Amino acid sequence: MVVVYVLGGLVLILIIWVIAAYNGFVKLRNSIEEAFSTMDVYLKKRYDLIPNLVETVKGYATHERETLDKVISARNMAASATTLEGRIEGENALAGTLKSLFAVAEAYPDLKANTSFLQLQGELRQIEDEIANSRKYYNAVVKTYNTKREVFPSVIIAGMFKFEKKPLFEVSEQAEREAVKVQF
Repeated sequence: MVVVYVLGGLVLILIIWVIAAYNGFVKLRNSIEEAFSTMDVYLKKRYDLIPNLVETVKGYATHERETLDKVISARNMAASATTLEGRIEGENALAGTLKSLFAVAEAYPDLKANTSFLQLQGELRQIEDEIANSRKYYNAVVKTYNTKREVFPSVIIAGMFKFEKKPLFEVSEQAEREAVKVQF
C-alpha cells in the first residue's frame, strides 16, 4: 500500500512539474510577443517618419536619387516582412540605409541648417533610442526563453510541446561590429 502512495505521489509531482514548466514557457513566449509588439510600435513610428525625412532631403539633394530610393525600398521591405526573421533582416537593412541618408545630408550645409530637417532628425534619433531600448528588452526575454528551452530538464518539455528557438535582434553587418576609429 505504501508503494502505491509513493508512486502516486511521484506521478503527482511529475504532473505538477510538467504543468509548471509548460506554463513557464507560455509566459515567456507571451513576453516575447509583448516585447516585439512594443518594438513594433516604435518601428511603425520610424516608418511613418522616414518618407518625410526623405522628402526633405530630396529638396536639397536632387542628384542623390539612388540613396533616397534605397532608403524607401529598405523601409518598405522591413514594413512588409511577414516573419520575425524577415523583419529582423529588413530592420538591419533599413538601419544601414539611414546611415547613408545622413551621410548625404552632411554634404549639404543648407539642409543641415533646415529646421524641418533638424526636427525630423531629432525625432528619428529619439525613436531610434526607443527602438534600441525595446530591442534590449526583447533580446533579454528571448535569451531567458532560449536558455530555459535548452537546459535540462525543461528541454524535455520544450521538445514535447515544440517550443522553438526564437531569434535575437543582432548586428548583421561586420563593419558595424568594428571599433570606431577616432582621429584628430
